[in-house]
Amino acid sequence: MRSLSTSVPRPRGRRTALAASALLAAVALTATACGGSTEDKAADRPDAATSRAGDDAGGGVRVPADLADRLKNHGIDVDRWRDGGWKDWDKDEWLRDARDFVNPVIEGLWKPERMRSAEEAEKTVTTKDASAARGLSDPEPAPVTAQAERTPYHENAAPVGKVFFDSPEGPAVCSGTVVKDVNHPGRSNLVWTAGHCVHAGGNGGWYRNIVFVPAYNDHGRSEAELSRAGASEIAPYGNWWADWASTSNGWIQGGSESGGDGAAYDYAVLHVRPEQGSKSLEETVGAALDVDFSGPAAAEAGTMGAWGYPAAPPYNGLRMFKCLDTPGRFSLAPNLPDMYRIGCTMTGGSSGGGWFRVANGGTVLVSNTSIGPLDHTWLAGPRLGPDAEALYQNMSRTHGGR
Repeated sequence: MRSLSTSVPRPRGRRTALAASALLAAVALTATACGGSTEDKAADRPDAATSRAGDDAGGGVRVPADLADRLKNHGIDVDRWRDGGWKDWDKDEWLRDARDFVNPVIEGLWKPERMRSAEEAEKTVTTKDASAARGLSDPEPAPVTAQAERTPYHENAAPVGKVFFDSPEGPAVCSGTVVKDVNHPGRSNLVWTAGHCVHAGGNGGWYRNIVFVPAYNDHGRSEAELSRAGASEIAPYGNWWADWASTSNGWIQGGSESGGDGAAYDYAVLHVRPEQGSKSLEETVGAALDVDFSGPAAAEAGTMGAWGYPAAPPYNGLRMFKCLDTPGRFSLAPNLPDMYRIGCTMTGGSSGGGWFRVANGGTVLVSNTSIGPLDHTWLAGPRLGPDAEALYQNMSRTHGGR
């Protein structure tokens, strides 16, 4: 099972109403046809873990004293981190504490050619894994062939983009979605993705140099065309660095290379800041989606659509794709929450991409791509309930609006 240039161009506005109506039309058509501090307690609760990244200002790196002390205890010289110290992946010292996450802006690191070199983050379950809770899962869905999204993405799709990060194995890539910040309307800097796109799970720690690129390759250029393209065509809204990251303790403790027991909790939210500029992500991109934490049962959820940038063959990670289907239940074990499952041929790289449905006349994010089988015929994503909402609310209250 698989779990699936230095100058920033002037942002272009997104026609929010058009993007929303296009999503609604697509789903409707398918339905008829396919703290550390007193205020930051997420890391102290069993349902959530929150990490703070180092701040970067005036050409230097500023890190809170308590975090700097913890990093020092791990043998990390913060002053050297941005100059290449982050490349030291001594696995015996790989940070595992939920708060030990440092992600200062390294301007110019994620150049277009480095983005193209990133490997897909894939969580693949075996037949044995998939049959472990037979009787608790609905029948396997028929494959749904992923369809390329219309371009330009900023006019035709939800505010989806690519999440890049560094792992011990090298640069890697997932997908993510701009979501609304309920406590800071119109000024969100929040991105929803999968837990395995920010943290390795039970046998590792936090990934590094996490960056979100909304509407990556907005016009769907080919590889040959992109080799001659400027940064504005590849990253039309610039690069957005995660200065805070949160994922569930369920993923941190139980996640594995194949998803593991953490798959049902495989979600994360990022608070990002622009590599250059001062406007919020939502203002810059022009759109953000509400998150639906009601966790409806699969039988009551209606049609869902999964969006993302699949990167494993036969895809190359350059274009945005989507699948629409009616979800079924999927379970890995009787003691774990069930997940949603839809037919979809998207591969690794689509991990973390949002799952959307129509609720109360609007498009909302209801899940994200987590795992899938070796033959790439379906995808599964977690149901977002009270634990996911608590993680999101903590991020919004404590770090939103900055």
